[in-house]
Amino acid sequence: MAPIVGTYQHERNENIDEYFKDLGVPYIARKMMGLASPRMEISNEGEKWTIRTVSMMRTIELIFVLGEEYEETLPSGEILKNVTTMDDDSLVTVSYRPDNTKIVRKYDFTNDGVVLIMSSEKSDAVAKRYFKRVP
Repeated sequence: MAPIVGTYQHERNENIDEYFKDLGVPYIARKMMGLASPRMEISNEGEKWTIRTVSMMRTIELIFVLGEEYEETLPSGEILKNVTTMDDDSLVTVSYRPDNTKIVRKYDFTNDGVVLIMSSEKSDAVAKRYFKRVP
């Protein structure tokens, strides 16, 4: 099993602009997210997991227990209802927007890094963000 806990630095994206466009993210916000090169820090203490994403624009911190529902507030003010589970070498977060649109974020871990795969019922595009493990 690949290690999950650690620090990761963003390297590149695939289809991120198209994906966020389909979700209705405004043009300037999409462009800024596409250009951002965040650092992701993942920690685990007992049952509590934390995924912290740090960029020049903002820091997002998700704190959760596997299998339990928690909320995430987007920059737009929209609140997602999330549940994160473990699937082999992956953390999978299933989210529901206020309009009940389902969003899935799958963090696929390897010894070298993580690929964040994002999909939604509202988009045919699947976005990927590649992160390299920082020693």
